[in-house]
Amino acid sequence: MQTIELLYGVFSVTLAIAGLSMVAFAVRAYRRTGRRTLFHLSIGFTLVVAAALATTVSAFIYDFEGIRFLLSVNYLFSIIGFLFIIFSIMSR
Repeated sequence: MQTIELLYGVFSVTLAIAGLSMVAFAVRAYRRTGRRTLFHLSIGFTLVVAAALATTVSAFIYDFEGIRFLLSVNYLFSIIGFLFIIFSIMSR
């Protein structure tokens, strides 16, 4: 395994841990308050983390071939996730 692939894997795991921590915080806050905005926030964070993890796993499975497709799927899930995050912030 090349150094860049190892770094990519480490950064992806770090991003996933940080993102899933934010999901856990949002879900816990939703359970405590019952505010739907926090539920939407947790969905957004989940989609952003799923995009990152799915891209990383797919890249290693397909030996980094088809990068354009992988990045397109990543951006689609990330955009939807960020829209949920924006919606949760903008709504009261």
